Amino acid sequence: MEELGKRISKKALRVWRISGAIGTVVAWVIIAGVIAVIYIQSWPWWIAAILAAVGILEALAVIVIIPSLRWKRWRYEVREQEIELQRGVLIVRHTLIPMIRVQHVDTEQGPLLRKYGLGTIKVSTAATVHEIPAVEMGEAEEMRQVISSLARVAKEDV
Repeated sequence: MEELGKRISKKALRVWRISGAIGTVVAWVIIAGVIAVIYIQSWPWWIAAILAAVGILEALAVIVIIPSLRWKRWRYEVREQEIELQRGVLIVRHTLIPMIRVQHVDTEQGPLLRKYGLGTIKVSTAATVHEIPAVEMGEAEEMRQVISSLARVAKEDV
C-alpha cells in the first residue's frame, strides 16, 4: 500500500512529548507513593526496584519512542470523493471516509496545541468522529472549509 501525501506538523512531536511527560510525572508520583509504602512496611527492596524500572521504561516509551513512531505513521489525504487516514504504531490503520458520509467538520485546540499553533480537525459521520491531530492552525481552518464544501457537493450530487 502506498504512502499518503500529507503529514501532520512536526510540532506534534513536541506536543506529544510534553503530554507524555505530564503523564509520566503523574505515574512517578504514584510510584513514589508505592515505594514509600514499601519502605514503611519493610517489604522487599526488589519490588521498589521493579517499580522504578517500569517507571523509567514507561517514561522512555511515552516521551521518546511512541511520539516518533506515531508521527512517522500519521498521514492523511483529502480528495474530492473521500478523506483517507493512515495511523498507528504497531497496527497501522487505514480509514476511508466518503465525503457523502461527512455530517460536519470541527477544529479544536487545547492549551498545548494552541501554544504551538496547531489544531485537531474532527470529521463527524453518523457512526463516529475521525480526527486528524496536530495540523497547523491555518491549514486546519482551510481544510475544514474544503471538507465542508466537498461534503456539501457530494450530498447535492446524490
